[in-house]
Amino acid sequence: MTYFRPKKSLGQHFLTDHNIAKKIANSLQAEDVQSLVEIGAGTGTLTRFLPGRFKDKTWLVEIDNRAVQILRGKFPEMNERIIEKDFLKIDLGNMFTGKISLIGNFPYNISSQIFFKVLENKDQVTELVCMVQKEVAERIGSGPGTKKYGILSVLLQAYYDIEYLFTVSEKVFSPPPKVKSAVLRLTRNKRKNLACDEHLFFRVVKTGFNQRRKTLRNSLKNGLFNQQTDEALMSKRPEELGVEEFITLTNFISNNL
Repeated sequence: MTYFRPKKSLGQHFLTDHNIAKKIANSLQAEDVQSLVEIGAGTGTLTRFLPGRFKDKTWLVEIDNRAVQILRGKFPEMNERIIEKDFLKIDLGNMFTGKISLIGNFPYNISSQIFFKVLENKDQVTELVCMVQKEVAERIGSGPGTKKYGILSVLLQAYYDIEYLFTVSEKVFSPPPKVKSAVLRLTRNKRKNLACDEHLFFRVVKTGFNQRRKTLRNSLKNGLFNQQTDEALMSKRPEELGVEEFITLTNFISNNL
């Protein structure tokens, strides 16, 4: 039940179905993490299924003071672990020690930003279970050669195993969004570092997909790599390359800059 009018500016769509909430909570696998952080706890529909399993490891992050007051009333034992802040502005390394898992029903308007923050903290975030717009979930899990394959697909797949768990109807939210949602599980893979300059890798991927209809030879020449070369990968479009090929391309560019 929602106790106040959701703010459109915060992208609030509150999950109302407890069965779905329990299913999302049960999708968490990590048991050896030091902290479990729920992003955008709202009025606590998902939260209620977390503390029992994770006890004093669970932290709640919520930006809306109205929701925070409800959370404090529902979960008084967690008051010291309720953080009234914008998740995107939290320094995870300073706030939490050791490995962490993240879970949440992400606001549609900042879901991509949350994923980029996860990438920034990839050595600390070992697992992420989240509900996002179905289109975003499909994009993240897409492979090379598909229209939905893009920047987040490559960058997240470089460091995480992606699992599309299940689709969620728009009818289980208040207010209902105009699109369906989906639940993903991202699990940190065994790759500690890319076999290339990681900063340059990010630039190559982002620059390439910014003009995805062009070959990489043409899309990368605008400020990144402007040399004539017969390197085969440069004649392809970005959606044709998998993670390993982007690593190879990054090394090629690095060696020829």
